[in-house]
Amino acid sequence: MIRRLLAVAAVAAFLAGCGAPKPAEPGPAPAVSTKVSATQPGYKAAKSATLDAVRKRGRVACGIHPGLPGFALKDARGEWRGFDVDICRAVAAATLGDASRVDFTPVPNTDRFGPLQGGQVDILSRNTSETFARDAGLGLTFPVTTYYDGQGFLVAKALGLTSAEELSGARICVQDGTASAGNVEDYFRVRGMTFRPLLVRSEAEARAKFQNGECDVFTADVSALAAARSVLGNPGAYVILPDVISKEPLGPVVRQGDPVWAEIVRWSVYATILGEELGLSERTVEQARETVTDPEARRLLGLEGDLGPLLGLKADWAYQVLRQVGAYHEIFRKNLGADSALQLDRGLNALWSAPRPGLMYAPPMR
Repeated sequence: MIRRLLAVAAVAAFLAGCGAPKPAEPGPAPAVSTKVSATQPGYKAAKSATLDAVRKRGRVACGIHPGLPGFALKDARGEWRGFDVDICRAVAAATLGDASRVDFTPVPNTDRFGPLQGGQVDILSRNTSETFARDAGLGLTFPVTTYYDGQGFLVAKALGLTSAEELSGARICVQDGTASAGNVEDYFRVRGMTFRPLLVRSEAEARAKFQNGECDVFTADVSALAAARSVLGNPGAYVILPDVISKEPLGPVVRQGDPVWAEIVRWSVYATILGEELGLSERTVEQARETVTDPEARRLLGLEGDLGPLLGLKADWAYQVLRQVGAYHEIFRKNLGADSALQLDRGLNALWSAPRPGLMYAPPMR
């Protein structure tokens, strides 16, 4: 056995000495690109029938609320102003390079989704909550949440109420056909409480009946209640109770079947959030475009990368959103926050990175 092993070893040594081929040593790994562009393999050119139609007519068709302070309301010059209005203007800035190229269509609550489903508008931006039934059953898509809200109760301060659990037997004004009507019914039923609903067709009708004393309570999203209070005869005479009885993620709505358009709307909003995260504003973004060194900010402003064409947009699409409409904090402040009649706190709508963190969060720009 020993002789056999020695023979095998001798043969192996002989072969090695005769130049038997050696295994090739591994060379350097091929470089992997971390850059993304519309021309890189694996990325498809964007195609959107809605974007094509918008560019052909040169306008974005936007469905909005007929008149809700802070969200959509005509000013003294007849111009539409508000948070939801600015969302549509951001989309126009991203797609057409001009935030003013929007045609606004007031959409009543009784047929909120009809104009979108029928193709009369490209986007519905009308303080609309995403729900399972709406998302799954209407042929529509909710691309992004722009405002995290919840349903509350507006009452006269003179009543001295501190909680919604003191409202048993109250007359409550609520809009018919809305999520609010179902929410308030659920709230009272679960607690074994009773109430007398007064169903109305619009916020304006609810405000009028509430102020005239036809109902004791007005219930709607807290933001809508703040809007209503701001235009009552004596806003200081009314208080919004601390109870929030539902989740109401508000945001724009588009038709299903055009995923690129949904992404354009989504990223038009994300651009405003990223703008705030990166310290950009309507006032400073033009100068920042000349001096910014942060890689993500440079990608957002179209200075690096080739990201815009992935959605069929120009390189400077997000820059135009920020320059013409503003970052999220600016849009919020002037329409809903400290510079508005509503005086709403950021709350859940603060950035995820704020000292008092909220839910506003945008994916990376890369």
